Amino acid sequence: MVADKLNVIRDRMRAASERVGRNVDDVTLVAVTKGQPDTAIMAAYEAGQRVFGENRAAELAAKALRLPGDIEWHFIGSLQTRQAKLALPHAALLHSMDRPRLANTWAAGEAPCPVLIQVNVAGEQQKHGVAPEDTAALVELVQARGLDCVGLMTIPPLVTSDEDNRIWFVELRKLRDRLAPDHHGLNELSMGMTDDFELAIEEGATMIRVGRAIFGPPGVPARID
Repeated sequence: MVADKLNVIRDRMRAASERVGRNVDDVTLVAVTKGQPDTAIMAAYEAGQRVFGENRAAELAAKALRLPGDIEWHFIGSLQTRQAKLALPHAALLHSMDRPRLANTWAAGEAPCPVLIQVNVAGEQQKHGVAPEDTAALVELVQARGLDCVGLMTIPPLVTSDEDNRIWFVELRKLRDRLAPDHHGLNELSMGMTDDFELAIEEGATMIRVGRAIFGPPGVPARID
């Protein structure tokens, strides 16, 4: 079942890419494994998936030690500064860099991985992320700390129609395009999840974060056959 769902996601990614003249190989699928058992992750691994995302530092650390070493783990959730040391040794990419204190802590770790700046494009008070107008300053601070800042990430608002999120994907892409000429290497756009990843691909996403469409709801064991 997990393998079948992965194939459906890949077909949808390809179709969305083709609609706008993009190459699907330019979009990375991050399979989000929050609350999922090793058996479900291994079912995806055996179906060819290699990039996985975790929301919790302790869960990432535990799974990374148990599961195959060629898995590329991304940390995609909000990260408390005191938990950074758990995630840092195992993460290949941090999607949720959102404040100077976290940048300082991440930079102080041994061989810190590249980061994406999390942008609160819709200005929602309950969500983490830097305001669009403050993004350049955070990028500059992160780079000044010696970190490799490779792009931007966002989590758009909950909406009644998925199409309503297109505006936020466009805004993130435009922000990246404005900043990129003055900030070397700012290429990635992590945006789009289960309900709206096709829209995100159409608007330039280079990474999509999909969990429920592959594994089912978090904490509910996925069917693997």
